[in-house]
Parts: sequence; structure tokens; C-alpha cells
Amino acid sequence: MRICAIALLWIAALTSSAQSKDVLALAEAIERLNQAMIDANQIALQELTSPQLSYGHSSGLVEDKDTFIAAIVGGQSGFRAIDLTDQSVIMDKHVAIVRHKFVAQTNNRDQPPGQVSLAVMQVWRKENGKWHLLARQATRI
Repeated sequence: MRICAIALLWIAALTSSAQSKDVLALAEAIERLNQAMIDANQIALQELTSPQLSYGHSSGLVEDKDTFIAAIVGGQSGFRAIDLTDQSVIMDKHVAIVRHKFVAQTNNRDQPPGQVSLAVMQVWRKENGKWHLLARQATRI
């Protein structure tokens, strides 16, 4: 399904050659973020998120950058797999709004493995030539 998400972004890129490099770079950043969440890779999570990150969970919990990363690295929010579908992108210069369905196999500390199905909106901002997650909000499907 990751290939599907990248393919959808690639198709969107064809509509504007000026944005094509940005759309492809954004698709790569989204993929890297998902993998960093699965791997609990603190360095990659730091690199891919904005200092002003506002990360909203479907439970209503909102975390800042440090809290989000600590929860992933510490295992409070653990993932075994993440699958994105039905992804759409609206891009305006250095800001992109990404919406997708997020299905994940969870592995949260002190809980049995589970699965979540969410509708997610992300806001990405291009900072110093690279895409960084600025905001995210999820809701249960």
C-alpha cells in the first residue's frame, strides 16, 4: 500500500511540473516518518518533525514534538506496521495538507497488540528545503 500512496502522490505531481519535485519529496518524507514510527527511530523522528509540532491523537490527546517522540521511542505508542490508503495532497507553496486513511498494527507498552483504523489529516511545512510534519489530527473511522 505504501507504493499506492507514493503512486497517488506521483500522479498528483503530473498536474504541475513546478510542484512535482516537492510532491515526490513530500511522499518520501511521509514514508520515512511512518518507518521511523515503526522503528522508534528518535533521530529520524527529530529530523522529520517541526519544532512547533502539534500531534493530535484520535483520543483527543495532543502532544508537542518532545512528547510525541518520547512516546514513540519509549514504547507508549508502538507500531508494528502502518498502511496508508486514499491519500490526497493539497499543496500551496511551502505548506501541504495531506489526508489519508491510516491502518496500523499497534504494539503499545502495557497493552496487547492491536489495530487502529483512523482518518488522518497532516500539515507539512517545507523548512530549510525539507518537509517537516507541523500538525497532525486523527479521528477513528
